[in-house]
Amino acid sequence: MNYEKLGTDIVKLIGGQENIQSIAHCATRLRLILNDDTKIDKAGLEALDGVKGAFFNSGQFQIIIGQGAVNKVYDSILNKNEIKATSLSEQKKEAEKNLNWFQKFARVLSNIFVPIIPVIVASGLLMGTMGMLSNFHVVDSKSGIYILLDMFSNAAFVFLPVIVAFSAAKEFGANPYLAAALGAIMIHPNLQNAWTMGEGIKNTIDVFGLKVAMVGYQGTVLPILLAVLVMGFLEKRIRKIVPDALDILLTPFLTLIISAIFTFFVIGPVGRLIGDGISFGLQHLYNSVGVFAGILFGGTYSAIVITGMHHSFHAVEAGLLANKAIGINFLLPIWSMCNVAQGGASLAVYFKTKNAKLKSVAAPASFSCLLGITEAAIFGVNLKLVKPFIAAAIGGAVGGGFVVFMKVGMTGIGVTGIPGLALIPAHSMVAYIAGLLLAFGVAFATTLVLGFKDEE
Repeated sequence: MNYEKLGTDIVKLIGGQENIQSIAHCATRLRLILNDDTKIDKAGLEALDGVKGAFFNSGQFQIIIGQGAVNKVYDSILNKNEIKATSLSEQKKEAEKNLNWFQKFARVLSNIFVPIIPVIVASGLLMGTMGMLSNFHVVDSKSGIYILLDMFSNAAFVFLPVIVAFSAAKEFGANPYLAAALGAIMIHPNLQNAWTMGEGIKNTIDVFGLKVAMVGYQGTVLPILLAVLVMGFLEKRIRKIVPDALDILLTPFLTLIISAIFTFFVIGPVGRLIGDGISFGLQHLYNSVGVFAGILFGGTYSAIVITGMHHSFHAVEAGLLANKAIGINFLLPIWSMCNVAQGGASLAVYFKTKNAKLKSVAAPASFSCLLGITEAAIFGVNLKLVKPFIAAAIGGAVGGGFVVFMKVGMTGIGVTGIPGLALIPAHSMVAYIAGLLLAFGVAFATTLVLGFKDEE
């Protein structure tokens, strides 16, 4: 492939270098901030050899090129044009200026929880593996190695407030180490373990005539998010009034002590109430109208993915896992069905289309969906043909309803499709695989039945 020519053609079809504010790239896509979106020739772009799709997301115009190739196209564009190159983090901040308040809220949650996905995935994989070994009696649940590994697997959830605090501090402009200390205060060993609250509150203390329950916040998400938000607000204002000579002494001291006191008196109780309300509300919906909820969530999830707001669900999923009364992620199997359904629709397009370029995108895009990566299938194939995207939504709805009916849950977040098998408890393995086949098959068959207007 001639990457220099491809770079030149891309610049021309998005309105020339004068229309480009900045350019960056991730593993598979060029990400651009443009001055005038109306100058884009989207049809021309998608017709180029080497371009697998193009779409707007979170204020950025993104062009799917593929791994490895995107680096060469990016370098070619920079070498031939006077365009501002930025890092992904810088460009995200620039793009966020164009978002509405709801998109900004979803983006904040995404920025906080996406970086901590690896630790939740690692813990979930270990938890799932241990459950499988125990169910098949490979390992004695009372043995030393099992007890040790059990400690390893749940540590991330026990200390979740510290992990979330550190990540949230970067988003809310607080000192990450002060935020981590605040998270540690909320799960201090002197506090009653939050998971024993069903036995009643064992100890309260009197602070200036006010009763404070000595209960920790293990397994909570919302209280620490609100606490760090307040901490960031306080730290900036305290720094403005403290003399520079005393900044290193007074600013962290005042920030931490005021934030901690406010957290225990106000933020913590309110945040726990709201967080538990969300988690238990979803659980009630799941238990009472489960199949219909699965159909609804499964049918609409891919449309939410288009907006980029699906990353904000990680906060809710982490709350479900960390809440010991729930302890399972019953949302992720539904998302998994939706992702695989996009692959089924894309594969049907591969067999039905006569367009060679579309064939070259549809087959690998379908395989990627089985691994939980849907961008190429959604934006490069299904969405632009419309009917395959509808068929994928139907497949996702059917698969979503099925896994909810079978009570399939997962022990982590962020991993779907075939890799998601590692997060499935042994007793749900067959049902999960059956759900994947059902979602993929329904989307595939529905695409063939509905058909689509083939590209020239």
